[in-house]
Amino acid sequence: MILLELFATLVIAYSFGFLYYGLYRNITARFQLRFGPPVYQSFMDSIKFFLKKDTTNHGWMFYLGPIIMMSGAIMTLFFIPLFTTGNDFKGLSEYGNLFLVLYLLVLGPLGNALAVGAGGNPFGAMGITRGLTRLFALEMPFYIAVIALMSLNSSADITTIASSQTTFNAFAYPLLFVGALFSFVGMMGQSPFDVVGAPVEVYSGPASEFSGKFLALLMSQSAIFTFAKLVLMVHLFLGGASGFVELTIKTFILFFFIIAFGAIYGRFKTPQSVDFLLKVPTAISVVGLLLATWSA
Repeated sequence: MILLELFATLVIAYSFGFLYYGLYRNITARFQLRFGPPVYQSFMDSIKFFLKKDTTNHGWMFYLGPIIMMSGAIMTLFFIPLFTTGNDFKGLSEYGNLFLVLYLLVLGPLGNALAVGAGGNPFGAMGITRGLTRLFALEMPFYIAVIALMSLNSSADITTIASSQTTFNAFAYPLLFVGALFSFVGMMGQSPFDVVGAPVEVYSGPASEFSGKFLALLMSQSAIFTFAKLVLMVHLFLGGASGFVELTIKTFILFFFIIAFGAIYGRFKTPQSVDFLLKVPTAISVVGLLLATWSA
């Protein structure tokens, strides 16, 4: 039964991820006063790429990278429960907590770096360099906010943190939420922190050399990872969800805000991105941590 549940969770994440990616392309297009592709276009593209053959060979590490990224996305998803009530779709959350999830979040960028380093494409190398430069600054505000929530709830269990919210943590601890939200915008690859795959500057960055099945694998892991990160934010700051309807509404509201934020603001340069993340959201998270600890 647990294997069937994990497979169903993976299908749900895959479907929601590509649905949201299609909506992202359409909503962004509307912000820019143009028409976007059909909502299902990204899903159809991934299927088409899975059926294509690769024409290049950069060695085994180049192809192992996407597999590492996909493994990180799937394992992250499995250790995050979809619902905070009942016994359904808990995944492997009883065997791991937030510390493990935070560790798995880093697995994707590291797998990406290993693959792109073997490919030798200069655009990919520049994108990876930008991503690794930004990584520490991007995670700092988020980690501070998450550590604060674990301390306040005396638990690193995601379900415990989500179910203990009589008032959403986003409202009870607004500074922690704002600090984590800045990081989350970058984690979702949105402006002003989308320096890794900036199309105008580094073509498509780390994805430049990938094609065929491995490009489809990158698209699929991105869709799954997107859904997993949205669910995690909903559990940490928006009280979790007790069913699919509530989960869909909350994840979509959060997703729409991220899209709107990215569509409005222009892209930072890499040093500007790091400097801003280390100063503004990190300071906000630290102040939020101090106030939350003091009030508790």
